[in-house]
Amino acid sequence: MTASPALRYREMNFQQLRIIRETVRQNFNLTEASAALYTSQSGVSKHIKDLEDELGVQLFIRKGKRLLGLTEPGQALLGIVERMLVDADNIKRLADDFNKVDEGTLTIATTHTQARYVLPPIVNLFKKEFPKVHLILQQASPVEITEMLLQGEADIGIATESLTTEDNLASVPFYNWQHCIITPQQHALAQKETIELTDLAHYPLITYHGGFTGRSKIDKAFEEAHIDVDIVMSALDADVIKTYVELGMGVGIVNNVAYDAERDYRLKQIQTDIFGVNTTWLAVRKGHLLRGYGYEFISLCSPETDIKALKKVAYPEE
Repeated sequence: MTASPALRYREMNFQQLRIIRETVRQNFNLTEASAALYTSQSGVSKHIKDLEDELGVQLFIRKGKRLLGLTEPGQALLGIVERMLVDADNIKRLADDFNKVDEGTLTIATTHTQARYVLPPIVNLFKKEFPKVHLILQQASPVEITEMLLQGEADIGIATESLTTEDNLASVPFYNWQHCIITPQQHALAQKETIELTDLAHYPLITYHGGFTGRSKIDKAFEEAHIDVDIVMSALDADVIKTYVELGMGVGIVNNVAYDAERDYRLKQIQTDIFGVNTTWLAVRKGHLLRGYGYEFISLCSPETDIKALKKVAYPEE
C-alpha cells in the first residue's frame, strides 16, 4: 500500500535537508558535501535517494552516479530548505536566549582595518559584559563577508563595501570616515599644510586593493579630475601599506583610523577631504535571529541604532 503524501512528508528529517543544502553549496560534489557534514558519501547518497522517494520527484540532474545540478522541483525545494533550516536555528536560539542568556558563540566577519583599529575597545567592553561568550573575529574581504552572512557562517558583518547592495541583508551605519595621506616624516609632502590631487600625481602611490576600504572613492576622485596616477602597489590592509611607505616606496592612502601616532612615529599623517566621506556598515542576514548579546554588540558599536527597528527589518513577522 502506497503511503499518503502527508505520511511521506512526515518522514523527512533535518539531516536530509542539510544534505540538500550542503550538496548545492559544494557544487554537487558528494565527497565534499559528506566531508562538510562529517558523514559518509554513501550516507549522503542514501539520504538524497530516500528523500526523492518520499517526495515522489527527482531533485537532482544525474549523469551516472554524478550529480550535475538541480531539477526544477529541486530548485523550488532549495529555497524552502534554506528557510526551514534558518527557522530551526532560530528556534534553538530563542530557547537558548531563555536558558543561557550570557553563554554561546558570536561570529563577527570583518575586514582587517576594522578588526585591528576600530573593534578592540568595543570587543573589550563586550567581553567584560559577556565573559562566557566565545567571540570569533573572521577577517575577510567585503564580498566574502557578504557571502559568509548569507551562508549563515557569520552572525554580524562589518565592512565599508558590499553590505548595502544585498537585498537579503539588513544594514545600519557604524561610523563615517575619510582617507588620509601617510608619508615618511621627511617627505616633501609632509611639509605641506594641504594636499591636492595634483600633488599626489607626482609620486608613486600605495593604497588598498580594489573592493577594499573605499578604494572606489580614490579611483573615482582621480578619474573625475582626469589625473593619471601611478599606483605602484595595492594591499588588503593598512599595516602592509604603512610598511612599504616606511621603506620609501611610495605615498600611502589609508583609512584615517589606521594611523597610530605612537606606533607609527616614523610616518606623518596628513588629513584630507579630497576623497570624500565613507561609511562603514553593520549587517545581519534577514531571517537570522541573533542571541541577545549579538544585538548588544551592535549597540556597543552603534549606540544610536534602533535595535527594535533592526529586528523588525531583519526578521519581519510573517
